[in-house]
Amino acid sequence: MKAFLIKKYDKKAKLLLEEVATPAIKDDEVLVEIHASGLNLLDSKIKSGEFKLILPYKFPLILGHDAAGIITQVGKKVKHFKVGDEVYARPADFHIGTFAEYIAIKENDLALKPKNISMEEAASVPLVALTAWQALVEVGNVQKGQKVFIQAGSGGVGTIAIQLAKHLGATVATTASEKSFDTLKSLGADVLIDYKKQDFENVLNDYDLVLNSQDKTTLKKSLNVLKPGGKLISISGPPTPDFANAISAPWYIKMILSLISSAVRKKAKKLGVQYSFLFMRADGKQLHEITKLIESAGIKPVVDKEFAFENTNEALEYVESGRAKGKVVVKIR
Repeated sequence: MKAFLIKKYDKKAKLLLEEVATPAIKDDEVLVEIHASGLNLLDSKIKSGEFKLILPYKFPLILGHDAAGIITQVGKKVKHFKVGDEVYARPADFHIGTFAEYIAIKENDLALKPKNISMEEAASVPLVALTAWQALVEVGNVQKGQKVFIQAGSGGVGTIAIQLAKHLGATVATTASEKSFDTLKSLGADVLIDYKKQDFENVLNDYDLVLNSQDKTTLKKSLNVLKPGGKLISISGPPTPDFANAISAPWYIKMILSLISSAVRKKAKKLGVQYSFLFMRADGKQLHEITKLIESAGIKPVVDKEFAFENTNEALEYVESGRAKGKVVVKIR
């Protein structure tokens, strides 16, 4: 099969298109013929080596964290899926590789593709929707009537998180450029802040939850818009000792993460708010709940551009440019 891979960490190098063996499945896995794959900044960060401390991959490594396709083989212990099922998934860490024609995926990481969207739309969903779900539902426990601030509303995570927060009954604020306002209003955003002209710290106050996806400066400002007892959940770091424990990191990694997150944790404690780092994980059960939301029109995917499979490098460069409004997808079949 054809696949895009890397042979070492290199921020500037292009992905290599090579012929590799089709994966052999284990008893608890299915083989998926990939029809479309979503791209994420995570792919670029792994390629550059930014996450090598917490995700020490071996090479050669096929990149790609989102897939939609059709099952062509099932392992003998697989109970809930069959050959011919249309599925989508964010494969688990160390089992990624969706920039390819086929991938072996564990049954527990899979869900049936929503019936009312295309393969390309489905491929745009898993990583960002699971991120939003784990931040707002699992960690944030967002309740009706609460106020939620989602940064970078026009991005991949932002477009889904706004819709999910509204579904949960929250008032939603977000930052974006003014040209994205109409789209974000249609997704449910209540308070729109033009980051080019306004400082959100001067507009927002007494928020219950902030979903941070930006830099350190934005992170520090975000702590100030929370009410006492509020929660700041960051998907862009810095990672915490709690995260290190959750991934069973070696002691020296725990020490490093403790040091780099100490300032924000101290400030959060002083303000009486909670800070946590979220590195989303694969979860087929949660993705099944997201499928139900998409099929009931509670959430709709937002796809900015589709690229042909052979143009995966150009697609990744577009993601890295920061210009995408919603998700970027490569069409494999």
